[in-house]
Amino acid sequence: MAEEIKQVNGSVVPLLLDDIDTDRIIPARYLRCVTFEGLGEHAFKDDREHDSEHPFDHPHYSSASILLTGRNFGCGSSREHAPQSLMRWGIQAIIGESFAEIFFGNCTSLGIPAVCAERAHLDQLHQAVKDNPSQELTLDLHNRQIHFGEISVPCEIPASAHSALTTGQWDFLSQLLSAQEDIQATAEKIPYMSNFSA
Repeated sequence: MAEEIKQVNGSVVPLLLDDIDTDRIIPARYLRCVTFEGLGEHAFKDDREHDSEHPFDHPHYSSASILLTGRNFGCGSSREHAPQSLMRWGIQAIIGESFAEIFFGNCTSLGIPAVCAERAHLDQLHQAVKDNPSQELTLDLHNRQIHFGEISVPCEIPASAHSALTTGQWDFLSQLLSAQEDIQATAEKIPYMSNFSA
């Protein structure tokens, strides 16, 4: 069983933009890696090279663990490298207006809560973070609430993802491996897996 994720605390990196696709999150030239190690340093690489004030390079947000973003985040290619790069940069949760479906699923399977909030609330949080970058935000996933200083706003997440994260059932590979003996026993009963002749 993986860790139960009921709450995430940390400072925030604000990137309140819409339609950020996975190629912007991690450019395609970094997909040739054999493992995901080292991907974090390349998160938003092209955007950062063209914007000296990009939040992922700003010292105020260098230790942030929660990403605040806009609508349709993670659209485009379904590459798992995108949430992997964010996780390896240090992101533990994402708050946005909406997420591309496959990106959202990849986040959930990595234990990264991706929750939705209304745009007016995102605007309010965005300004509050810019005014006080060191202030910690609390994502109360269990109760679907976001707390930042005196600001408290609701958030939404599909019931299946909420259940998987808060009960520790989000790591599907670990669940599979934990059933190794049952899988082996079943495989031994299947004719084409054993006891067949050439």
